[in-house]
Amino acid sequence: MPQTIHTGIKQLVAEAEKEIETLSADEARALHGDDSCVFVDLRDIRELKREGTIPGAVHVPRGMLEFWIDPDSPYHKDIFNQDVRYIFFCASGWRSALATQSAMRMGLKPAAHIGGGFKAWVENRYPVEPK
Repeated sequence: MPQTIHTGIKQLVAEAEKEIETLSADEARALHGDDSCVFVDLRDIRELKREGTIPGAVHVPRGMLEFWIDPDSPYHKDIFNQDVRYIFFCASGWRSALATQSAMRMGLKPAAHIGGGFKAWVENRYPVEPK
């Protein structure tokens, strides 16, 4: 018997965006290089190798985010134990919207994501570094 999906990804993302801060690529660019911000690239490693990333961004596989944030997790990373603003991004802004929502629900604040994701960053011809 086929599954009946009641809530699609577009609805999940729309609901997340009601709870989180969305930065435009221009707003994110203005914060880039600020020591009080950490840019977090959630894309798959193959995406990073193929397309590069925002200079200085920390790569966090989307599937590990919550485990890396939680200080009680055996996978916790100190990058998530800082008094900084976390700016999440993915390819187009869907994964990062859901990730930002999840991170904030866990207590990681302040956090935001880049609307339009890495694609918007690249379209604006902002700096990219190879991975």
